[in-house]
Amino acid sequence: MTTPAHEPPAPEYKDRVNRSTGGVAGGVVLLALVLWLGFDAMFTGDGRTPWLALAGMILVVPFIVAFTLRPAVYVNSDRLRVRNPFRLIVLPWGQIAVLRSGYSNEVLTKSGDKYQMWAVPVSLRARKRAARQEARAATAGERGAAGAGRGAVGLGGRGGVLGRAGSTRGLSGGGSAGEPIRAEGDQFMADLRELHEAREDAESAQGAVTVRWAYEILGPAVAGALVLVILLVIG
Repeated sequence: MTTPAHEPPAPEYKDRVNRSTGGVAGGVVLLALVLWLGFDAMFTGDGRTPWLALAGMILVVPFIVAFTLRPAVYVNSDRLRVRNPFRLIVLPWGQIAVLRSGYSNEVLTKSGDKYQMWAVPVSLRARKRAARQEARAATAGERGAAGAGRGAVGLGGRGGVLGRAGSTRGLSGGGSAGEPIRAEGDQFMADLRELHEAREDAESAQGAVTVRWAYEILGPAVAGALVLVILLVIG
């Protein structure tokens, strides 16, 4: 069966999803705490307390979801989808000018717009840890090469050290032997740059950048705020 002309071709592979594990874990803990305190106040409180607790939960829960559970980055061969707390940005590879890492990870479009990727936070601690691992691997590799030059056998050398470092590459973001050891977020951004370079000129990776507001988050939050204000005003 041929694909109709009006439908865009399917991506070469399914979306890969990246989320902040720490953010998701923190969000689950916060939600459990807020719901526990809120329902306790609703069922045991007197007077206006149950209504205030309900309005407070309607206001707070969407914000917790928005900043912890919602952020994600979806990647396929045609486009990059960035789901931030209050917006969903769809960026075809052909519209992306640069993927930039500094104190935050950002996407800059060819039209000059800039979007931050909340799901890929920058960790200075992880960068320092990766730099230390890279320095240790390089030092051990030099020692191994010197030992091999003296005819030493079984000292591990660079391959042995990188083999041990490879057990932590899932955390530090490094790849196979010979590749630099990076923090997880930095490695993800490096992969995005590589994919952008490969797919930027592809016909299926063209199109317009689209931005959609997360009304499913904003609506309940605004409703909760209004109810809370009304309850406080009427006393």
